[in-house]
Amino acid sequence: MKQLVLVVIAFISFSCSQAQKTAFSKEALSEKLLALDGSQVTFKNILKKYKGKTLVIEVWASWCGDCVKAMPKLKELQAGNPEVSYLFLSADKTADKWKAGIEKHELKGDHFMMNDGMKGVFGKAIDLDWIPRYIVIDKTGKIVLYRAIETDFEKINSTLQSLK
Repeated sequence: MKQLVLVVIAFISFSCSQAQKTAFSKEALSEKLLALDGSQVTFKNILKKYKGKTLVIEVWASWCGDCVKAMPKLKELQAGNPEVSYLFLSADKTADKWKAGIEKHELKGDHFMMNDGMKGVFGKAIDLDWIPRYIVIDKTGKIVLYRAIETDFEKINSTLQSLK
């Protein structure tokens, strides 16, 4: 019986940790990210720019093979959804590599870098456990897709289509 209880508790814990969120935590919103101009901007202030717009956030890094492999699909998504805004949040370790990655891969959208990588305060605040990671936010600012990865482009696209 004890084993069954432990299995049930483990399942519930895992299920809850994988739950769909509809808003970012206070920790995530208050965390500062590095802008291309070298300034530090809170995530809350970054999101304010997209009020009234549908937004796709991609968390990526220039060193991430899966991120690079997914870029053609991302560009297809952008071409098919030109009315959507795109925000790239990098988990690179240095600003030089981050900026070189943006240029090399010709990423169109706004760009910021996490100050402490995937496992830091911001990464934990958005439950980051894999990159690339995609988050879709509707025009009201509600998160409608919280946890999508590079194999979920059909799901991301159908979510965007449903928001038109």
